[in-house]
Amino acid sequence: MAKRMIEGIEIETSSGNVFADLGLADAEKLKIKSGLVIEITRAVRRLGLTQEEAGRRMGIPQPKVSGMMRGDFANLSERKLMECLNRLGYDIEIKVRPAAEPIGHLTLAIA
Repeated sequence: MAKRMIEGIEIETSSGNVFADLGLADAEKLKIKSGLVIEITRAVRRLGLTQEEAGRRMGIPQPKVSGMMRGDFANLSERKLMECLNRLGYDIEIKVRPAAEPIGHLTLAIA
């Protein structure tokens, strides 16, 4: 992260991944999972589902829906989150291409 001074205040520019900025392990995976959870939350609201209805539709218990919508998604895999989106009427496309750098990156694009 780049640092600079503005009016005597040190400002750090984000890397674009708050999890990496915080130094958390698996920052790319956390960013992907949080993006999926944000989209699940939007879908549940757009569809007007209760947490109980959303849980039945996604195949997870209501307490997990509640936790997920509050940002607790550590116990849910990326695969399970994608399955939840499928069950809420979303298509998911996984695109693989050669990386520009020696080690590739995970990204999530919501259309």
